[in-house]
Amino acid sequence: MWLTGTRTALLVDPGSGGLPVIRWWGPAPGPGADPTASARALTPAQPQAILDPRVELGLLPEHAAGFPGAPGLLGSFADGTGWAPRFTVRDLDLGADRLLVRADDARSGLRVHVEVVIDAHDVVAVRAAITNLRGVAKDEPGPPTLPAETPGLGRQPAREQVPISQRYHLQALRPTLPLPDTARELATVTGRWIRELHLQRSPLTIGRVERVNTRGVSSHEDPPLVFVGERGFSEERGAVWAAHLAWPGNHDLRVERTAMGSSLLQLAEHLHPGEIVLHPGETYRTPVLLATASTTGLNGVSDAFHAHVRARPGHPTRPRPITLNTWEAVYFDHDRTRLHALVDTAAQLGVERFVLDDGWFVGRTDDTAGLGDWEVDETKHPGGLRPLADYVRAAGLEFGLWLEPEMVNPESARYRADPTIALAQPDGPLARNQFVLDLIRDDVRAAVLDQLDRVVADSGAVAVKWDLNRAQVAAEHERRPGSHAQVHAALGLMDALLAAHPGLEIESCASGGGRIDLAILGLAQRVWTSDCNDPLERQRIQRGASYLLPPELLGSHVGPPTAHTTFRTATLSFRLATAIFCHFGFEWDLTTADPEDRARLAEAIDLHRQWRPVLHGGRVVRVDHPDPAAIVHGVVTPERALFCHAQLTTSPSGRPPAVRCPGLVPDRHYEVRLVPCLTDFTGPQRHAPGWYAQGGVRLTGRQLADHGVMIHVNQPASATVLSISAA
Repeated sequence: MWLTGTRTALLVDPGSGGLPVIRWWGPAPGPGADPTASARALTPAQPQAILDPRVELGLLPEHAAGFPGAPGLLGSFADGTGWAPRFTVRDLDLGADRLLVRADDARSGLRVHVEVVIDAHDVVAVRAAITNLRGVAKDEPGPPTLPAETPGLGRQPAREQVPISQRYHLQALRPTLPLPDTARELATVTGRWIRELHLQRSPLTIGRVERVNTRGVSSHEDPPLVFVGERGFSEERGAVWAAHLAWPGNHDLRVERTAMGSSLLQLAEHLHPGEIVLHPGETYRTPVLLATASTTGLNGVSDAFHAHVRARPGHPTRPRPITLNTWEAVYFDHDRTRLHALVDTAAQLGVERFVLDDGWFVGRTDDTAGLGDWEVDETKHPGGLRPLADYVRAAGLEFGLWLEPEMVNPESARYRADPTIALAQPDGPLARNQFVLDLIRDDVRAAVLDQLDRVVADSGAVAVKWDLNRAQVAAEHERRPGSHAQVHAALGLMDALLAAHPGLEIESCASGGGRIDLAILGLAQRVWTSDCNDPLERQRIQRGASYLLPPELLGSHVGPPTAHTTFRTATLSFRLATAIFCHFGFEWDLTTADPEDRARLAEAIDLHRQWRPVLHGGRVVRVDHPDPAAIVHGVVTPERALFCHAQLTTSPSGRPPAVRCPGLVPDRHYEVRLVPCLTDFTGPQRHAPGWYAQGGVRLTGRQLADHGVMIHVNQPASATVLSISAA
């Protein structure tokens, strides 16, 4: 049967007793296509010199069935039994857009559920669950439903005495998606602090590509996002299959092509040894794997993911406020007079939200002390945070606040009173002078929630920048691995704070882009994309983030002229052109800007307000530009579009190639103009003639997509921004 979205479909073959097989995942077949005939046509031949029965790639490939690749389930009971189960389908519910299957292995005493759902945006959601039935007296009746994870799973080593033969140690549960024979190139996402979300490509040959993340968050280095496509797939062209794991914790990525001809993709939670031990009747449930297939390159991938994200219930609906964050403006120097001057300048320019960053609490003159106490430093903020927050609100801005609730400094009253509150082995390693708080403990989590509730209520903050500045290395709770339970505890803490303060917004930050995924964004309304405000670095970082997330969720700020992370100096136009396409803001002491720069800032803020419905609701388009030293991107609606040509380094040629602007209505006419406040004109280029010197040019959408327009600036670290409006 077909599971059908809008443009793509999965062909599900229920099989004859084993777990169902997905025969096809790609363009929808159209009306009248016979699924039975398609399944017969796509049933593979039996290779020679292998097992006699046909070995199928089911939703959970089984070692016991002879599958030669990575099995979908790894684990065993503590006595070594149940290590290679063979499941028989007990119930199967197959509809137009949903498959739910329940299967048992009576010999081992295990049950699995797998659910596959495709939405109207062509995003496939896959989840699985495993339940230990050994020692369970009576089975439950009724239709198959995907069970919830057992509460408290992973943090109860001695609830009761259970025989070893009834304790199931889970190593991995990996729902598996097939890849077609044409998928021959792989692109994974990697990076580091201040250089997040860069693509790296490699051919997909016979064998396995494996990436393992054990940092306790989605990470800078190995974010849970992968693309597999036809050879040479690009932004605009080629078939691509993409997957993302909605999970802000450890994960494993596997893309495999076997010598027998099958190819597969697995992206699932990584479990430490002994982390998940299922006692009789207990269930482990995987995070959601989200996947999509595109025939229009990576742009088609982001079309699907963005539409899916924008349709979720928690997605922000009100305009994203233009934000000033104080970090690169004042750092730890919270002088009241200086902060008031910063508020006044921001208000005059049109900023809408003021976020007080690190440095407002006792002991916080640097990053070595104070985390975990969250007591306002009265020497910096007499009378608490309320007077400053009131001053911000009186100026017409919202007030927001930085917090790092999951962490504690050894140099804090909280830690000195009870060192066992750290989620760490004895004498475990510090990172950034801090430990992770053991939020798995009910008393620790309740105390943190009380602190957060008090700080938010006292200040009246409407937004919280929720930071996390170290990995969970050797995260140990009661001598067992604690990463899985810690993620659930942190998400629960966020959820509880939001419930206590309706309307509060959370920004997810983990030393910048170290925690970006669609589970955290079920609670947060924005991510801090990177700690790097250097626009040259940000162009690549934001492009990588745009494959998964629409721009309204990507925090991007105009920093000072010289970036404090790279020490590179950039023009104001380039800094503005880079930040304005996302959730726009500033991280700069605006009081130091000269009158000319302030006028340009006010102009850019007004421009962002005018274009905000397009920027935060339109279609993101990344262009296959012929100059490898530049990137071109835009946001498009049928009526309007804004495109940016960003020159990153010097070009091989003396003049820049024409800038194409695809995505508009082909036969409609549009007026194309230069946006002066976002465009660099320096040196002899400012005298160059061009269409923009005559006030613009009128072209059809087809002309813009096919031949585009010439620009006249190709200096390194510069931008040209084009506004396009229906004539």
